[in-house]
Amino acid sequence: MTEKSIIFSPDDFKIKVIPLINEGLTVPLTVSGSSMTPYIVGKRDTVMISKPVFPLKKGDIAFFERLDGQIVMHRICKIKGGKYYFVGDAQVEIEGPVEEAQIFGVVNKIIRKGKPEQKGKFTWWFFRHVWIRMIPIRRFCVKLYEKFKRKK
Repeated sequence: MTEKSIIFSPDDFKIKVIPLINEGLTVPLTVSGSSMTPYIVGKRDTVMISKPVFPLKKGDIAFFERLDGQIVMHRICKIKGGKYYFVGDAQVEIEGPVEEAQIFGVVNKIIRKGKPEQKGKFTWWFFRHVWIRMIPIRRFCVKLYEKFKRKK
């Protein structure tokens, strides 16, 4: 049996997915972008999204709506004055401030390479606590990772 993925437009996402999260359901979503690589890979990995319980913490992965309506899943890299600042794991530019009202979901589990990942796993800890502090040298690390990956 072939597994099918549905890619939602931002409007469909707001109409179909966010109400389920607001009802307290945990919603699985196959990731489509590349901003969270190397940890979360688009079209391969699935995230489990639930309603956020504030305050969120540095290192949490959350969904928010940009002012232009775009839906984004990134990691919190800084919290200042009750506002959140985000960065994708594959990115070096920090985005923010993001208001609490713009945040509608938090990732509490990931199906990565077909296996469950959650708090307590080494890779979860590494990206939440170590990778988030490596923003200035990420480009170098990603290039090194890609070079090593190609040699396999």
